[in-house]
Amino acid sequence: MPVPWLENPPTVISISIGRQLFVDDFLIAHTDLKREFHSATQFSGNPVLSPETALEKAGNLPLAGPKSGGVWWDARDQLFRMWYEAGWLGASAYATSRDGLTWERPALDVVPGTNQILPELRPDSSTVWLDNETADPRQRFKMFLRPPDESTGATPGYVMVSGDGVHWSPPQPTGFSGDRSTIFYNPFRRKWVYSLRFVENGRARRYHEHSDFLKGGQWQTGEPVFWTRADELDPPLPEVGQTPQLYNLDAVAYESLMLGLFEIHRGPTNEECIQTGTPKATDLTVAFSRDGFHWHRPDRRPFIAGTRQPGDWDRGYVQSAGGVCLIVGDELWFYYIGFRGDSTNHDPDWQKNGMYANGSTGLAKLRRDGFASLKAGAAGGSLTTRPVRFDGAHLFVNVDCPNGELRAEILNEAGEVIVPFDWENSETLRTNSTSRELKWRHDLSALRNQPVRFRFHLTNGRLYAFWVSRDARGSSQGYVAAGGPAFSGATDSM
Repeated sequence: MPVPWLENPPTVISISIGRQLFVDDFLIAHTDLKREFHSATQFSGNPVLSPETALEKAGNLPLAGPKSGGVWWDARDQLFRMWYEAGWLGASAYATSRDGLTWERPALDVVPGTNQILPELRPDSSTVWLDNETADPRQRFKMFLRPPDESTGATPGYVMVSGDGVHWSPPQPTGFSGDRSTIFYNPFRRKWVYSLRFVENGRARRYHEHSDFLKGGQWQTGEPVFWTRADELDPPLPEVGQTPQLYNLDAVAYESLMLGLFEIHRGPTNEECIQTGTPKATDLTVAFSRDGFHWHRPDRRPFIAGTRQPGDWDRGYVQSAGGVCLIVGDELWFYYIGFRGDSTNHDPDWQKNGMYANGSTGLAKLRRDGFASLKAGAAGGSLTTRPVRFDGAHLFVNVDCPNGELRAEILNEAGEVIVPFDWENSETLRTNSTSRELKWRHDLSALRNQPVRFRFHLTNGRLYAFWVSRDARGSSQGYVAAGGPAFSGATDSM
């Protein structure tokens, strides 16, 4: 897939929204720093939610996990909220948490004595979205649910809205799609995006967008356009040797770009897994987009992977949660599900087979902005940006250099140093911080709305991001994915 913003970047790039990450060369004119990509680290206390209730253990395939469901911070009620699948293809359920680690299953009035919602629909795949930008409190939560396939294989999904995330409007049928279809919202273009599974030479995705969530579900057959798939850069498992496929794609706005999790299926086939009761091998890989349609996937290694080890709770079938990640302190929290399987269950019916047994929810963590860093050793190095424009007054960085140093200078569009924003007048940072102001002796607001270049000088450290804040607290005005305890809405605007 061609990536237009990398092939033809703007002459002057606005950096007024969000932290500016170094996941690609969009902002970089020159550098001798080395880019490294980083994977999430699984939480040592995993799993954080396992099948315990009768609802989650119904049938013989226990499951308690969002597929994709949703995990969000609700600033209004100061709660982590989770919508998840209870029992394989069983029921939609709801849980809450004060800290994101210990989860409670509230007794709801929908099905008294349980935490079930939507008893009229069985989920095969669903997404719940907390819409912090809606003007209608009755549509604060939005859901797209795709039920298990009917006998014809041509199955519509359903869209509905809710004011509390528990009681939902009457489900409205959508156009047809494959299973494991999901949604996300692109706030940069103000579009609801339906990420639709279709089988076209293997599992792939089609794309449909609309500015109105409910109306967006009314696509006609053939209307969603081909979007993306796995390709020759996605490595197969050597022991399986099958061509990888794109199993699912969840996405969210994070700071100044769209963050995607591509769930890559590496095999074996469903038929082979049925014979052994073993979960499919799927991994989550990261992708980045600046328009929400074209994806840049520079690192094809697993970002969150199954262990492939018999007996492990996340042996395989690893999948992402709707909302993708939350910001908790200096970390990004990624909820995901994994399956242990059941090697004793070889039922020929795929809906009852052990390949889908024993699914739980885990947590993986990453440094905030930590997808990629630009690294310098003892000899040091520098990075010069393309011409940029900002409307803030305080330069902030995410940097790890306690045993080195970071300085900066500002250049005009032609590459000439703007005095007094030169290297000599720059503050020297020796710190490890995800949000630290880098100052000069003069007010940066004098350069507002002018095309300038930043040049960073780094030794013995890693630079993850920079941004120009409107306030001395370092708020970025960028998007905060599924939120977090420090935020009151969809953006970092303290």
